Amino acid sequence: MKVRVGLIGHCDAWQTRHRPALRVLHDRFDVRAVFNTVAKLAENVAAEFQADVVDGYRALVNRGDIDAVIMLQRNWLGWLPVMAACEAGKAIYWAGDLDFDSVQDAEVRSIVEDSGVAFMVEFPRRYAPATLRLKELIATRLGAPKLIFCHRRLQALGASSVGESDPSRRELVELIDWCRYVVGREPVSVSSVGHQTQVQPDMTSVSDYRCMSLAFPQFDDKPSVTAQISCGSYIRSTWHEAAGFRPPSAMQICCERGVAFIDLPTTLVWFDEAGRNMETLDTESPVGEQLLSQFHRSVTSLLRNMSDLDDAYRAVSIFEAALQSETEGRSISV
Repeated sequence: MKVRVGLIGHCDAWQTRHRPALRVLHDRFDVRAVFNTVAKLAENVAAEFQADVVDGYRALVNRGDIDAVIMLQRNWLGWLPVMAACEAGKAIYWAGDLDFDSVQDAEVRSIVEDSGVAFMVEFPRRYAPATLRLKELIATRLGAPKLIFCHRRLQALGASSVGESDPSRRELVELIDWCRYVVGREPVSVSSVGHQTQVQPDMTSVSDYRCMSLAFPQFDDKPSVTAQISCGSYIRSTWHEAAGFRPPSAMQICCERGVAFIDLPTTLVWFDEAGRNMETLDTESPVGEQLLSQFHRSVTSLLRNMSDLDDAYRAVSIFEAALQSETEGRSISV
């Protein structure tokens, strides 16, 4: 069954993730319409997929030849396209940022739940080949996780970017979800510390580093887990080569019977009593194909799965608890 889709917005991952996946999965997806607030971008995408350019998101979601909407970006329109798609009964693939507000956006969550449409949130770290292989190794060779370390370096925000959405927020929310997915259960508490720096010319203080620890309780025969997650934007944009110098592993995980180092999306090095094992999973399906294949199953299945939306809100609520921990200087129950 081909799912007829409309594209809304544009994002940095379009050329490397979504466009190639839609080309490969042409037997499952048929791009029918494109809407973008930048007309030239919409025209270019529509020309490539032989689709129609539409003048507004409502015109797109209300078309009779559209089964699902792929939201590539949340721009100044906010949640309006999502609510319009719910009203029209169209499935939604959310590839925009995860900058949800667990309180203010509760109404949006209720609208999606009440609409009955399929809703999938894009979690690229979950579906990376290295992550899927790690889950296999945890079940077979490495044993249950005990310690997890994730660190991400970003380019520092310039003075002209102050007031824009904090890119480290999305990274940290995704890292929180990634750790929850790998561990396979929920944390019970979070503690966090942050570092503030002043940005010229008005000396506004912004966070350039945040480190949080998630505590996962013991469960049956599985040990308790501590996950340390950090993200920093402390390297200046003028230090061009510094950000990419000796980047840390995306995840280092210590398990009952071994340790593993992940470099997304396809490299996994793991050690057990037998020694060192290196796997390069370049022949596996890319992340974009994995994600859109999962969305296709979600749209065509008779069973509705809302876990992605719940997971997104759960990760955001943990991040917000981490901010509370920084303010109050104590661990916060989640």
